[in-house]
Amino acid sequence: MLASKRILLIIGGGIAAYKSLDLIRRLKGLGAEVTPVLTRAAEEFVTPLSVAALAGAPVHRDLFDLTTEAEMGHIQLSRSADLIIVAPATADLMAKMALGSANDLASTLLLATDTPVLVAPAMNVRMWEHVATQRNIAQLKSDGIGFIGPDSGEMACGEFGPGRMAEVPQILTAAEAHFEAGVLRGKRILVTSGPTHEPIDPVRYIANRSSGAQGTAIARALRSLGADVVFVTGPADVPPPDGVEVVRVETAAQMQAAVDAALPADAAVFAAAVADWRVASASGSKIKKKDGALPVLEFAENADILAGVSQRISGRPGLVVGFAAETDDVIAHATAKRARKGCDWIVANDVSPETGIMGGSENAVFLISDAGVESWPRMAKEAVAERLAARIAAALVS
Repeated sequence: MLASKRILLIIGGGIAAYKSLDLIRRLKGLGAEVTPVLTRAAEEFVTPLSVAALAGAPVHRDLFDLTTEAEMGHIQLSRSADLIIVAPATADLMAKMALGSANDLASTLLLATDTPVLVAPAMNVRMWEHVATQRNIAQLKSDGIGFIGPDSGEMACGEFGPGRMAEVPQILTAAEAHFEAGVLRGKRILVTSGPTHEPIDPVRYIANRSSGAQGTAIARALRSLGADVVFVTGPADVPPPDGVEVVRVETAAQMQAAVDAALPADAAVFAAAVADWRVASASGSKIKKKDGALPVLEFAENADILAGVSQRISGRPGLVVGFAAETDDVIAHATAKRARKGCDWIVANDVSPETGIMGGSENAVFLISDAGVESWPRMAKEAVAERLAARIAAALVS
């Protein structure tokens, strides 16, 4: 997918710049042409000689290079590429992008381009969380800039949290997904998301802590690859993405009916956290508190939507992906669930309270399939969605 693609790689000034050397090597190995640009700060971390040697191309460093500026070389550089990757993208460089500043070669290229841009942020956790940085991120996303990461982990400064630059395989996956845009055109994919609410009476219900963020991100990523997405969502905190067919439901029974109505489909991704049980006889009026007497609730089991679709004799989607939210023995429980349900893949994660994943902005998952277990690093839910969407695309169009 990257063969013969022209990648303009802008390397910002941060300790994560060392990863750019491996990124260049891997891009070249996939057949891409890499044109490197170093900021002055980046030269404190990687040398122009090492970058040029790996890229097999001259390193561009100076806005006022007279050998190229006679022909407006910075304009040509910014527009001859098929994709611009900024890795690492420092807080300073992203601030320049958000403000439209152009006081060096890197920022000028980014301002002068109409080429798609992907950034891989890398900075101290406090810098990442600062209100100014978050404001700049929101502006860049609004401007159409794509983000890869950052991941959470230990920093070079010794602190821990979000701000680590995405690993090279994640960046490569994002670049490939960019060029695969439209690869799912003509494919119909069903995505379920969010919790379900099972009524006790008209004012009370049973639910779980799912925000719907991961399902929404998956639907958005599949849509960006050209898929026709049917998005069946429970009452989630996160609004559904634009450009998809949205079916809103409340209960597990309603979700099952919506899923049945959405089939046939080429693939189905069951990211919803569907309640396993419901109150057998929900009250039609509010249950009143009575002194000394507790209400007795009798439960009934909800239909297993994932198993029902996975085990269809006719009309089964070509690829069925389930999710497993576990709090212990994640891989063992998820592997058993995959076998029991009959789905093709299971995306499993640890939702123990200390992980902060349930209802949070990040996820760390295992992809379980016939090929075995893949452990993905902790990353933003958007990054998980993009990686999963790319894998789905590869499975459906291979």
